[in-house]
Amino acid sequence: MNVTNAPKILKNKTFLYLTEFFAGMSVMAVELGASRLLAPYFSSSQIVWTIIIGTIMIAMALGNIYGGRSADKNPDPARLYGRILIAAIWIAAIPVLGKYIVLGISAVLIFSVSSNFLIIAAFAACMVIFVFPLFLLGTVTPSLAKYSVGNLEESGKVVGTLGAFNTIGSIIGTFVPTFVTIPSVGTSITFLIFAGILLLLAVVYFLSAFRAKGADERAGKSGKPENLEMPEKSGNSEKSEMPGKLGKSAKPGGRGNPAAKIGASALCFLLCCGFGYSDSFAFWESGLTYEGESVYNYLQVKENDRSVILSTNVLFGVQSIYMKEGGLTGMYYDYAMAAPLMVDGKKPEECSVLILGMGTGTYATQCRKYYGDMDIEGVEIDDKITALAREYFGLPEEVPVTTYDGRAFLNAVDETYDVIMVDAYQDITIPFQMSSAEFFTLVKDHLAPGGVMVVNMSMRGSGEGNINQCLSDTISSVFGEVYTVEVIGSTNRELFASDNGNMLSNLEAGRALLENEGLYAMMERTAGALSKYQPGDYVLTDDKAPVELLGMRVIDELIGAEVAHYKAIYEEKGIKGLLEAF
Repeated sequence: MNVTNAPKILKNKTFLYLTEFFAGMSVMAVELGASRLLAPYFSSSQIVWTIIIGTIMIAMALGNIYGGRSADKNPDPARLYGRILIAAIWIAAIPVLGKYIVLGISAVLIFSVSSNFLIIAAFAACMVIFVFPLFLLGTVTPSLAKYSVGNLEESGKVVGTLGAFNTIGSIIGTFVPTFVTIPSVGTSITFLIFAGILLLLAVVYFLSAFRAKGADERAGKSGKPENLEMPEKSGNSEKSEMPGKLGKSAKPGGRGNPAAKIGASALCFLLCCGFGYSDSFAFWESGLTYEGESVYNYLQVKENDRSVILSTNVLFGVQSIYMKEGGLTGMYYDYAMAAPLMVDGKKPEECSVLILGMGTGTYATQCRKYYGDMDIEGVEIDDKITALAREYFGLPEEVPVTTYDGRAFLNAVDETYDVIMVDAYQDITIPFQMSSAEFFTLVKDHLAPGGVMVVNMSMRGSGEGNINQCLSDTISSVFGEVYTVEVIGSTNRELFASDNGNMLSNLEAGRALLENEGLYAMMERTAGALSKYQPGDYVLTDDKAPVELLGMRVIDELIGAEVAHYKAIYEEKGIKGLLEAF
């Protein structure tokens, strides 16, 4: 390889391999960061992950094609490192502009599409925010192959080594954001960290190119070229050298002043660090008590004079609520208080309760307040939510919470419980492994004789085969007695299931003994609204449980109902009328 004009840093392949390593690392880090950027708005369901992976694969494929053709046409490494520089600045700008782009796209689409809103909005956001920088990073591998392969005989070894460095970088780029940077410093700073790595790579190259150019100019004045090396040989002849390598026609450093490139890029990066140093996704909210992230969720705590609220999604729903004065919440927890009264042969205070999806412990707190010191145990996969429950939501230290997946917990223990509450959601989606017939069979196996399972179903769908019908049919295939009640003023439905045929009579008898007037009225309302479920044939299994698609349909319905009024204004009066309505 003729390296007469090449920057010194490229005269061995180490820097090229490092470039491949950090490019692969950054691609995976951006992919994981994309999921965390979109999750507070669109959820982290399998559908959203599919959109993220699909758009990134499109970007990488196009980048591979362009990078190879560009390297063949003009084998100047400055072009590649210029693209890396641009990708670094773009990625650094994502924390500054990304959330505004997401909301802007959502605002436009919410008035222009009538179905599949979340899917289309998530896809559009991915295309706008992530495709271009990952397209640029997709050009790295074919370009480096061009610059690294000195002859045909070593091409397989060099390309294989490049692939290995890319793969190892991708592996590290998968684990570091998930387990280190996102939980400790957040999504925004994670983007900035990896943008900084890419920026440093490009800066090192351009500084080397600048020095090489200065050396060439000095050599030209003295008439003696500096650092002139003979072309590499392979075998007995130089004829096996690959064509189109970096030679006299290539101009290291590319067009423009490297110092200006470095200075402008550094300035842009510093501005992004200044304006992007924020973990606030709900930037329109003021006075939040807490906002942060965990391995599993975006977390937001806000409070007023009456309550403290936890949300894991900035657009849809309230995941937990704590009433400061200690009263009933007016939400589904109140209806679920009927479950201990339905248990056969036991008073509520004698019941043992397991809560799968403990959240901030609202149900546990209410049960202990109204029924005494019940034996309550919780399972919550997100330990940061448990920490928030202790700090802001009044969850007593004596109530044990196991940090584990609910289904895995049931597989690991032999205990039985009188009441098992299933309230396991990740942001606004239902984990498929906790919605199948196999899972509910496992729950049944952990119920004591006469015990009751209560399930919170947060998305009340309509039409044949909706998410709630599928869940209810599935539960009915496992339990003999299933009753449901609609939660007034929300989209929630509570389901009570047991093989105990005395559920309703037990509820009536237990309700009559209640001394608290508020709880008595609530149980009277619940008992009056309960209806026996008539099962159908929509049974979910571990093999087939399309809960993400079913859930998205319900969310589309909810969005459509919420914006119908504003759509009508927009259609009649346009943007001006819409702005006046707000």
